[in-house]
Amino acid sequence: MGGESTTRTAPHSGGSTAAARTGSRLGQRLSGVVVALGLVMFLGGFGWGALVYRPYTVPTSSMSPTIAAGDRVLAQRVDGDEVRRGDVVVFRDKTWVTGANVVKRVVAVGGDTVSCCTDGKLTVNGKQIDEPYLPKGSPAEDKQIPTVTVPKGRLFLLGDERQGSLDSTAHLTDAARGTVSRSAVSARVDAVIWPMNGMLKRPTGFEALGALSQPGPLRTIVWLIIGGAVLILGGSAYGPVAKRLGGKRSPARTAEPAGAR
Repeated sequence: MGGESTTRTAPHSGGSTAAARTGSRLGQRLSGVVVALGLVMFLGGFGWGALVYRPYTVPTSSMSPTIAAGDRVLAQRVDGDEVRRGDVVVFRDKTWVTGANVVKRVVAVGGDTVSCCTDGKLTVNGKQIDEPYLPKGSPAEDKQIPTVTVPKGRLFLLGDERQGSLDSTAHLTDAARGTVSRSAVSARVDAVIWPMNGMLKRPTGFEALGALSQPGPLRTIVWLIIGGAVLILGGSAYGPVAKRLGGKRSPARTAEPAGAR
């Protein structure tokens, strides 16, 4: 027979295969850590939100255009002592409505003197208040508000739709002259979530009278939930993506002599 020789290919073995397996195991571990972190962020965000916020549906248009009838809002649970001028709050007062929550804007706190109108504007402690949240072209009040000094520990509240709102001006003949106890407040509205109008704008017209309330942690909570969801999806996708990419690679082969024949 002749001295013809041939070569035969065989799968390459050794360091590259071991490295690939090590890399795969490391990737799986990292993806597991990413998914776990995502779950913590996702569930933690929802848990935090449930502890801090309560949802409410506003049944009337008295806070229009800030909050329309039927809008769904998120209100941060707060103590009445935390309420400041300009806040939109949720409260209960049986002299206003029995057994139901009311949503109005705080325009004066204990010790303030409030009246309306001076040059068409609400006046608190002698300062005219700019109220850009009122309906465009709407007066600050459709009737004169006599000068009211708010007792300590109480609040004076108005709706943003002044002409149709049954607010403190509708209770001026009550014993409390339309004011509500701070202890009646259960929450402060942070955002309109349905429709998704977002966070309420800060009532800057009251800044000259003192510090405003700061927004609650809603933005942080939303980013936690979104970030957690992204990590969960990204980490979960590692296995299928790695398998698909690995399947497309052909095994490396090396030439080995088959001997002479």
